[in-house]
Parts: sequence; structure tokens; C-alpha cells
Amino acid sequence: MIPKLFHVGAFFIPAYGLLVTVGVFLALLLAKRLAMRAGMNGDQIFDLGVSIVIAGLIGAKALLIVTDRTFLDSWASAWYLIRSGGVFYGGILFGAAAAWYYFRKYKLPFWKTADILGVGIPLAHFFGRLGCFAAGCCWGRECSLPWAVTFTNPDAHEITGVPLNLPLHPTQLYEALFLAALFGFVYWRYSKKRFDGQIFLTYVIVYAAFRFCIEFLRGDPRGTVFGLLSTSQAIAIGSCALASIIYALRNKALHRLRA
Repeated sequence: MIPKLFHVGAFFIPAYGLLVTVGVFLALLLAKRLAMRAGMNGDQIFDLGVSIVIAGLIGAKALLIVTDRTFLDSWASAWYLIRSGGVFYGGILFGAAAAWYYFRKYKLPFWKTADILGVGIPLAHFFGRLGCFAAGCCWGRECSLPWAVTFTNPDAHEITGVPLNLPLHPTQLYEALFLAALFGFVYWRYSKKRFDGQIFLTYVIVYAAFRFCIEFLRGDPRGTVFGLLSTSQAIAIGSCALASIIYALRNKALHRLRA
């Protein structure tokens, strides 16, 4: 685990930031390509993606503050907040708000555009989870499994608080593998979708179900709702339920049109 790739004086290149940047760039290029195939303005979709990314970064850090207020204890920890990733679902919520504004401004076809973004999101998220593993954040609970990982880099502990010299579930890699498979699936299904919105809603439902489960293996502080669920689990339940209802309604409407 190498949270700092290399130094230039006091400045350093974080592994997390570099991997996230690579993932987002590839996802945006893919979205632009899919948009052009669909007869849409690829540059508008690219700009939409950039706006969502910026809002998403703000949202991810905002939810991190809500779930782990230790980041506000001192200026030093506030600096660590800037360098850390954040909570993915916070990024999704803020990114959705930015997308709503952009959709209204440019009158983009909502579900068709959502499907394009729904293919790229798990690709970008895959690289993000690799970045989490490199940085040491989003770590798992202690375990004695043969594939348990042990963080030993003091920089990782200093930046993220990950326990050192303790075998942990590699939850970052569990999620990265899942996201790679999810990306492959939605990319394959994109050209075979039956209705606009199917790809994006599938992504939301499947990822939410996985996220709810993986949270039981997480060991980092994430906040709780009513002392029963983590913040991400509560959001996962809500998003999965809502997306499932919309999926069923749109699928039902499709059958009506064919009848």
C-alpha cells in the first residue's frame, strides 16, 4: 500500500488521487463515445460528467464530515480531509443535484443520458476503490482469512487512520472486483437494453444491494442511523427501493406500448 507515490519537496502525488483521475477520465471518454453513437452531443455529455465529478467530490467530503467529525478537530485533520477521498454515496447525492441542474439547462434526454453515465460510473468507481486500497481508507474488519491484508505504511495510518500490523478484510479489493464485473455487465447490456433508463437503474439496484452487504465487513468509522445501520446502508436501502420501483414502472409501461 503506497498512499504517496513520490515526493517533490513537501509536495507529493497521492496514489488515490491519481487512480481516481485515471478512472474518471476513462469514464468520461467512454460516456462521450456512447453519446456520439446515440446521436447526442458528446461534448455536452463530457461537460456534464465533469460537473458531476466536481459536485461529487464536494458531496463525498461533506458526508465524510457528517459520519466522521474527527476531521474537524484541527487544521491538520482538515488538511487530511482535503487529501482523502470521502463517502461515495455523498458524491452520488451531490452529483445527482448537479446533474439535475445540467439536464434542465441543456434539455438533455434524462433516461438516455442516465444510461450513458450508468455505464461509466462503475468503471470510475473501480479505479477509486483501487485508490482506496493504495491509500488505506475504507478498510475492513479484522479477520484471519488467508487473503487478509495487513497495512504497515505509517503514511496510510497518518492520512486515513487505518490500523497497522493487523490482518483485515480487503474490502476495497472486494468492491473493486465487484465493480469490474458490474462494469462489464452494464457495458454488455447497454446495446441490448429494452427501455431508456434500464442500464442506470440496474446499476443503482445492483450496486446498492452489494454495498448494503459489504458494509458488514467494513471496519472504518462511517456513522450510524438509529444505531442499527451504517449511513451507507440506509442510503443503499432507499436508493435500491426507489430504483426498483421506477424500474418496474418503466418496464410495465414498455409492455403496455407493445400490447
